[in-house]
Amino acid sequence: MRVLIVTSGSTGDVAPYTGLGERLQAAGHEVTIATHEPFRDSVTLPFVPIPGDLREILRRAPGQDGRSSGTGPRALVRLLRIARPLVAEMGDGIAAAAERIRAEAMLLSTVVAPLGYQVAEAAGIPWAGVFLQPVFPTGDFGPVLLGGRSAGRLGNRLLGHLTEASARPLYRGPVRDLRDRLGLPRKPLRRLQGEQQQRWPTFHGFSPSVVPRPADWPPSQEVVGYWWPARPAGWAPPAEVEEFLAAGPPPVFIGFGSMAPGYGARLAGPVLQAVRAAGVRAIVQAGWSGLRAEDDPAVLNVDSLPHDWLFPRVAAVVHHAGAGTTAAALRAGVPAVPVPVSADQPFWARRLHALGVAPPPIPLPRLTAPRLAAALRAATTSPALRERSAAMAGRLRTEDGAARIIAWLDAL
Repeated sequence: MRVLIVTSGSTGDVAPYTGLGERLQAAGHEVTIATHEPFRDSVTLPFVPIPGDLREILRRAPGQDGRSSGTGPRALVRLLRIARPLVAEMGDGIAAAAERIRAEAMLLSTVVAPLGYQVAEAAGIPWAGVFLQPVFPTGDFGPVLLGGRSAGRLGNRLLGHLTEASARPLYRGPVRDLRDRLGLPRKPLRRLQGEQQQRWPTFHGFSPSVVPRPADWPPSQEVVGYWWPARPAGWAPPAEVEEFLAAGPPPVFIGFGSMAPGYGARLAGPVLQAVRAAGVRAIVQAGWSGLRAEDDPAVLNVDSLPHDWLFPRVAAVVHHAGAGTTAAALRAGVPAVPVPVSADQPFWARRLHALGVAPPPIPLPRLTAPRLAAALRAATTSPALRERSAAMAGRLRTEDGAARIIAWLDAL
């Protein structure tokens, strides 16, 4: 079957689908990934570009400067407003990708799903959501995009539906225009959402050991387990990284992924001070922020490295708590120090602490050298954190998140 996987976002929103795609390919399906052009080199499967680049949006998103909060209703409304041009230009790109490969099924990530549903309907082919976050309303926890803090079961469900409604203006115009171009009848977006969201399944790519499937979800919403990123073909670790790892005790990893673009210089001071105060060695990853610590024999600055190779070799992982990096740290079985910035990150940060594999989160606006140093000491010296992290990694090794999707495609 010719399968089109469509996703939009940052590296963490693309990498899991490379591994999922390779598993589907190994099962006999023809798989193409459609996402933004900057990710072409990181995708080994057939690739089709769609318009847009999240980096332009993130520079203007709330919370990225580390001075103000990137979470809460106001921050979410502002983020949705900033994202409007990106959403508006993706619809035609998704339609062109589906037509180009003559797709027979579509797998759609959270951001692109409302557009992809229309393309799949027009083509008369099945679709499924492949979501990295539990965004469907539930009473079990608060809305993920508002941080996940609970307001009680009734309050959680109400806030979940309000959050869902707040995103509709972002898609209303683009979906209407796309349906017009595809020759589909106009329908209110809320009605379309009710019809399309549950017509085919939505598979959630995280472990039920990390977030149990809410009991009040409809049968269409499934939690299947993580999809692990594919390692680049022929990749070998840089010699300087292997030498640094061998030169002393396991270092900590510090990286903020796609967060704080352009603010690396501001982060460098507190990071280096914390590393020195905690008495640890560190591997510091530049990411989109350009984070680089000054010359220090206890610190190695690096660019992108496969997390599945690096994280098992470190003592702890300081990260922004994006869904992908959170999964990688859990898989490695090492404690985390979550420094959430925006969107779903506070939700994952709270989950890590609740699971007992991380000290309390440090939101980026509250990141200081003393706070980070204290968290580093806790993460690297607590036997309980390390034992629970290892136990969680053991549970994840028993799961196969791709198997359920392979079975669904085979059943088609």
